[in-house]
Amino acid sequence: RLFGTPQSDLLAGIAYGGFAIAVLTVVVYGFRFMLLVNRVAVIGVTVLMVLGVIAFAGDFDAGYPGIFTPEADRATRDLFWPTLVGAALISMSNPVSYGAFLGDWSRYIPAETPRHRLMLAAFASQVATLAPFVFGLATTAIVAAKAPEFVDPARPSFVGGLVAIAPTWYLAPLIGISLIGGMSVATATLYGTGLDFSSVFPILSRVQATLLIGGFAVALLFVGRFVLDLLSSITTFATLIVVCTTPWMVMMLIGYFVRRGWYLPEHLQVFNKGQRGGIYWFKRGVNWRALGAWIPSAVISLLMVNIPGQFVGPWSGWFDGVDASLPAALLLSFVLYSALLFVFPEPRHAFGPEGARLVPTSDRPATPITVEPPDSLLARLGVGATADPETPPDTTTA
Repeated sequence: RLFGTPQSDLLAGIAYGGFAIAVLTVVVYGFRFMLLVNRVAVIGVTVLMVLGVIAFAGDFDAGYPGIFTPEADRATRDLFWPTLVGAALISMSNPVSYGAFLGDWSRYIPAETPRHRLMLAAFASQVATLAPFVFGLATTAIVAAKAPEFVDPARPSFVGGLVAIAPTWYLAPLIGISLIGGMSVATATLYGTGLDFSSVFPILSRVQATLLIGGFAVALLFVGRFVLDLLSSITTFATLIVVCTTPWMVMMLIGYFVRRGWYLPEHLQVFNKGQRGGIYWFKRGVNWRALGAWIPSAVISLLMVNIPGQFVGPWSGWFDGVDASLPAALLLSFVLYSALLFVFPEPRHAFGPEGARLVPTSDRPATPITVEPPDSLLARLGVGATADPETPPDTTTA
């Protein structure tokens, strides 16, 4: 729109490639640079969205009824609850998807930081992420009213419609939101993934692991965008991630509660150091109580997913078309893991000096920490190699 050029795959490919190079550069350069980018992103996107409220306020209609036809109205009424629950799942996929990354950032927080501040910051930031969904909902209604060609179900384009209806003065801020917001999300997730991958395979440095994962992600992006047309599957994939991650998060919260927030970070790192044993080693390094709750919770919840045209589980018809996968994941994991903690109590030494809260414990002794034999698979993978200097030691208790 700025330069009068037609939309084309070549132009899109150049944009994707430039963005990918920028993200990889920031992440490879290191944590401090990435932190600066994210700090700028939070402030910048907030300001730009406030400008967006001003830009679109005159066109917003809170009572917009949609593109009305008798058939569409009847279908909308029939599918009200399935659509509402599906939209809620999409919105929840954003905060839930960050659950697995919070542990990566806790290593940079001083151990003396009060726990209530950590929890309040995490909770408040996730609530704040719902604001962009409200912005998107409002502008989608405006796009549908002023540029209905962009909401064609065959190939909808929210971004194209938003660019088409935006005032000329707001085009630059709109580009800023796209670039800065995208950089914030992409750098945080790629950095965390590279860090995790280098922990599992320490033969790779953080930079090597990040470049490997980043290169694979960029290749997948181009194939999905220009070869296989997988964009419509992104929402489905996000929903499946939520369904599989939610039971894990529920069990982590239960574990935090029954352990009174007490952990030994060095005992959580024995695998990365090429060691075995410690208070969290349980049965040959596996906590079967947790796996016994997580696997059935995730599998049963996946069977209840109902995303028409994308992923419909065989048990999705139990609730008249409503996707009950997320409530099932929450409830099943809570019930199963809580029950297993009572039926098969965890050892007393895993709960710290004040003991367990509300659950029984066993007297099974802890496994001494020992070094893996040199010919073990872990050693061959490079586990126990010198830690990357980019990664500071774990100093937090939670």
